[in-house]
Amino acid sequence: MGFLYTVVVYIHVLSAVASVGPLFLLFPIISRVRKAVLSEEAILLSLFKWTIRFVMHSGHVLVVSGVILILIGPWPWYTSWVIVTLGIMMLSIVFLASGFSVVLNRFPKEPENREELLKKLMNTSWRYIGLLLIMLYLMVAKPSFW
Repeated sequence: MGFLYTVVVYIHVLSAVASVGPLFLLFPIISRVRKAVLSEEAILLSLFKWTIRFVMHSGHVLVVSGVILILIGPWPWYTSWVIVTLGIMMLSIVFLASGFSVVLNRFPKEPENREELLKKLMNTSWRYIGLLLIMLYLMVAKPSFW
C-alpha cells in the first residue's frame, strides 16, 4: 500500500469534508431566506441549490475514491462495514435527490407555504447530515456487524 493508496485516501478524506462541510452553510441561508424579500429569496435559493450541487459532486469523488480504495486496499467488498456503508449511501442518494429538489421546486409555486417549506429544508438538511455522519463513522471505525 504505497504512495497511490495514500494519495487516494487523502482524496477520499478531502471529498468527505467537501461532502459534509458545505451542508452547514445551508442553515444560515435558510435563516436569511426567512427574512428575505422576494428579490433576495431567488438569489439565496440559487445559492442553496449551488451548495447542494457542490455536495453532490463532492459525493461523486467520494464514491469513486472509495471504490478505488476497496479495489487496492486490504478490505474486501463483502466486509460488513462496507456493505452497510453502501446501503446507507444508496438511501442518501435517494434522499438527496427527492428531499431537496422537490422542496426547492415548490418555492416559486407556493409562496404562501414559505415557512413550511423552510422547515422541510431545515429537517432535510439535518437528516442528510446525519446520514453522512453515520457513513463517516462506518468508514473511520470500520465496525464488524457479522
